[in-house]
Amino acid sequence: MKFLDEAKVYIRSGDGGNGCVAFRREKFIEFGGPSGGDGGKGGDVIAVAVEGLNTLIDYRYQQHFKAKSGVGGMGKDRHGANGADMVLKVPVGTQIYEEDGETLLADLDKAGDSIVLAKGGNGGFGNARFKTSTNRAPRNANPGQPGEERTIRLRMKLIADAGVVGLPNAGKSTFLAAVSAARPKIADYPFTTLHPQLGVVEIDDQSFVLADIPGLIEGAHEGAGLGDRFLGHIERCRVLLHLVDGTGEHAGEAYKTVRAELDAYGEGLADKPEIVALNKADALTPEELKRQVARLKRASKKTPLVISAATRQGVPEALRALLKVIGKAPSSARSGKKAEAAWQP
Repeated sequence: MKFLDEAKVYIRSGDGGNGCVAFRREKFIEFGGPSGGDGGKGGDVIAVAVEGLNTLIDYRYQQHFKAKSGVGGMGKDRHGANGADMVLKVPVGTQIYEEDGETLLADLDKAGDSIVLAKGGNGGFGNARFKTSTNRAPRNANPGQPGEERTIRLRMKLIADAGVVGLPNAGKSTFLAAVSAARPKIADYPFTTLHPQLGVVEIDDQSFVLADIPGLIEGAHEGAGLGDRFLGHIERCRVLLHLVDGTGEHAGEAYKTVRAELDAYGEGLADKPEIVALNKADALTPEELKRQVARLKRASKKTPLVISAATRQGVPEALRALLKVIGKAPSSARSGKKAEAAWQP
């Protein structure tokens, strides 16, 4: 299934049904009086966050959604049927914006959250509503009110407890594959990961959701490489795991490059708790490892973890460090849903 995290759709609620002008006509009843019923209410357009979805691909090929209109009133005081609602099912973590992409309408970050985006028009009154002591035979009825229409933007942000960041080829996908049942593409060239990946990690009888996003390069906030459009998927993370490639030229400079992009993006990413880890330790000599650790420590101002996602050296310690920051197990883990063949240290 193709990953799609943004969509623009047009919605319109249903019109209200017209009121009816009718009179009661029965044998032996000379003055039956008005009997026109009210029109039905138009359907609403409702967005609902549901579990089991992780993409907005449903809104790639259909962008127009309209609720049903109400049925007009009928004689014998019969009320017109209400129009059916149009329900837009979106993944948990979807934000809904106005067409300008800046005015936030709703943030559906829990399963079952919903919002009425467009209210259906009310049905018109039939002539039976207008009967008075002085107007015994009204011949007027109200038309139904029109529905609302608008264009909205859907923007999905993954729900994860921890996020992995780093330069391309830092070993992020290898780390995710080593600790979860996720099977991201792994290759020896940059930008192997083209869209975010999620995995459920289990350690010490607890579990949490880990997100891997495409690598950042210098100038990503200006559109370089894949840009920073995927950084929104780690805005909700409680902690970041910053992986640095130990086989690179300078671990400290690599760390500073990614941190600069996080600062430029904003949205509080630079202020999130961070676990720094030097990856690919198995490919370094003791002298190179010592030199890279020192460089990374000076740049990050904290002692980095030394790991190897390929051999799983130091991986349990990194996961426990993440779990310590995350605290209690997330709701996704408590719901009883666990990844198949999740890795155990």
